[in-house]
Amino acid sequence: MRPDSRPRRYGFLLLPDYALMSAASAVEPLRAANLLSGRPLYDLQFVSIEGGFMPSSVAGGFETIALAEADENLDILFVVAGGDPLAQRDPRVLAFVRRLARRGVALGGISGGAAILAAAGVMAARRFTIHWQHLDAMRETWPDALIERRLFVIDRDRFTCAGGMAPLDMMHALIASAHGAALARAVSDWFIHTGIREAEAPQQLDPARKYDLHHPALVAMVELMTSHIADPLGLEDLGQLCDITPRHLERLAQAQLGESVMQFYRRLRLDKARELLTQSGLPLAEIALATGFASRSHFSRSFRAQFGISPSSRRQNHARPEGQACSATPPSSISQKASPISAGRSAPCSDDEEARCGSDNGSAGFPRRALHGSGPVRPSIALHGRLA
Repeated sequence: MRPDSRPRRYGFLLLPDYALMSAASAVEPLRAANLLSGRPLYDLQFVSIEGGFMPSSVAGGFETIALAEADENLDILFVVAGGDPLAQRDPRVLAFVRRLARRGVALGGISGGAAILAAAGVMAARRFTIHWQHLDAMRETWPDALIERRLFVIDRDRFTCAGGMAPLDMMHALIASAHGAALARAVSDWFIHTGIREAEAPQQLDPARKYDLHHPALVAMVELMTSHIADPLGLEDLGQLCDITPRHLERLAQAQLGESVMQFYRRLRLDKARELLTQSGLPLAEIALATGFASRSHFSRSFRAQFGISPSSRRQNHARPEGQACSATPPSSISQKASPISAGRSAPCSDDEEARCGSDNGSAGFPRRALHGSGPVRPSIALHGRLA
């Protein structure tokens, strides 16, 4: 993986009652990355529906440009929402999000932002998270959505986090993925945020304790792997981002994990697949894509080799009431309607290759179960200047 010399363009769509802490926790790490690297890595654009000064829930805010004038040539658009995001259904916002999705722009949600993405219909077959306050309402509104109670979730071209300080952890993962673990650690140290949390915190221990790791490169490796489940990184990429040679990384993995780097990576992905099998009605082909496998057959072979049972049997056994005989009828799958809204589809790893993957084309609507029913505007800042 070679560093991209072009600054990444991130847009932040600020909606009424957004939390200043959530927005700042996302923006400040990017500003620090620019300063500490000595070059413009990130170029930010702040957008609101009407433009002008956009106050947060505590009055402080950002100068923005109007939605109608926003530059759509972005690498990622983050929707930052607070208050009651499920009640925010401005058609201009939804149309803007859908338009960017059609253009292949990656999308993110901060705090309640994922509710806006879901309402726009761009989160089908994507894992995501949202602030805990909105979890129950989200699950009631979209019972088949792949919502997870995590700090942040990165699934191919969707980046969501729970708000508060969670954006800082998600940006750490993004900086590490694009520019290496060393810069990400430097940014975290600058903000005295040395206890970087994994995406799955607080549900799981950090990598060092969970796997009893004693080398920072292995900790960085596991963090990268957990944030690249659907679009697996290759060994060369992992080595470069962890600032270590691939051969040295392999030796460390064998010594401390007892298996090769890519064997460990595949096991992480299969663990996530097993979770999706039992906690969602997602079709097997979609689970394969969501966990970085090139095809359903490749996924099924890998799953059986790891767990001694096929994915369909695992799902069937989990769904069958206790004492009920196994039925020959396979579990019903959830139908999905074709949609014109899509982003780029990744090329997950094949049998012979565990490689870097791209983004994914997904249908826009969630599958449904049958039984569920003021000052001068500064539109873009390069984030240079003195760190506070």
